Amino acid sequence: MSSGRTSTKSQKFTYSPPRRRHCIFCNEKVDYIDYKDIERLRRFMTDKGKIIPRRVSGVCARHQRQLSTAIKRARYMALLPYVVK
Repeated sequence: MSSGRTSTKSQKFTYSPPRRRHCIFCNEKVDYIDYKDIERLRRFMTDKGKIIPRRVSGVCARHQRQLSTAIKRARYMALLPYVVK
């Protein structure tokens, strides 16, 4: 008699850790992130104007702090929008 279960081969799953991203500012040896460099800052913002978090962007903690300060300064100087309609 069958118990209603079918026997299938178990699928083998191999775990590979995610690739480590390196900070692009560290690779380019940037000491200071300038708030006037709008094209670079826009890369780290969403289409709605929010700052992309560090775990998503792959930036190190030191440069993420500088990046958020630069974006906030650019917003204050009206180079970047606070929100996008």
